[in-house]
Amino acid sequence: MPLKPFDAAATGTGAEKKIFLLKPRGFCAGVVRAIDVVEIALQAYGPPIYVRKEIVHNRHVVDGLRNAGAIFVDELSDVPFGARTIFSAHGVSPQVRAEARERKLRVIDATCPLVTKVHLEAVKFAREGYTIVLIGHKDHDEVVGTLGEAPERTHLVSDVGDVDALEISGATRVCYLTQTTLSLDETRDIVERLKQKFPLIQGPPAQDICYATENRQMAVKAVAPFCQLLLVVGSRNSSNSKRLVEVCDNHGVRSYLVDDAEHIDPAWLGEVRNVAVTAGASAPENLVQGVIESLRSSGFRNVEEVELIEEEVRFSLPPELAQISGLTPISYP
Repeated sequence: MPLKPFDAAATGTGAEKKIFLLKPRGFCAGVVRAIDVVEIALQAYGPPIYVRKEIVHNRHVVDGLRNAGAIFVDELSDVPFGARTIFSAHGVSPQVRAEARERKLRVIDATCPLVTKVHLEAVKFAREGYTIVLIGHKDHDEVVGTLGEAPERTHLVSDVGDVDALEISGATRVCYLTQTTLSLDETRDIVERLKQKFPLIQGPPAQDICYATENRQMAVKAVAPFCQLLLVVGSRNSSNSKRLVEVCDNHGVRSYLVDDAEHIDPAWLGEVRNVAVTAGASAPENLVQGVIESLRSSGFRNVEEVELIEEEVRFSLPPELAQISGLTPISYP
């Protein structure tokens, strides 16, 4: 249904308070797959199941899986020798895989296939003698894993300023890759500056920023002219969730990242009559509905779902679990 332009003159006490509920929102195919991996492994093998890092960047999801018997660790050294271990959706470096082999860990790899795509591109470019410029956020789990594929040939940049300061001496072949959860607009600016500095630079065969990140950002851009406030449901360490806030801010609309309904500040609502709600790719729908109910209690009783594009992407389970995928998933709060 087409949106009606926001009319600032219609924000008096008689104006109807409305929620624009964006779709697509919330879980992407990679997150669904990663959570399914942990749930099915717990049912098939029983706890404990060790998970390196947060399986996805959402506190509620992680807490639910922890309550079901998953044990989350920062490093493989915290995993008992030979234990069953899951790699998170963000991927790991070859060094981590080697350590897992040394410790005889029974690994189930929940890396998102779109992250694996970037890893494979890094390996290919490195083998062909390219110097790789990786666009991403330092210390993010995904970036750490990708950097590990060819650390001696890879330079990390996070913004245009990093590109300006980048020095690559003697390299005749340069390429760029990106983290999958970046801002489309900021990445475009960085790539443009790279092309100015390295006119022969090569990019990936297809965009590295994932479909879900792009779709959620495009939805925010589409609704920004029609709302006064945007609430993004997602955790503070979720890159794609933070990017949604930045996209809306860049379009002149106040926006806030909330972990759940309890984090909504009533002062934000003030004179607001039109609020948009979306969710990062690792935020479960029950948290979104909690935010909707909270807004309803504040007078936002008209909810209009705005669907910009239909997502039908599905990823198959890792081969270790494909044979036992008929088990009933564990529910989390």
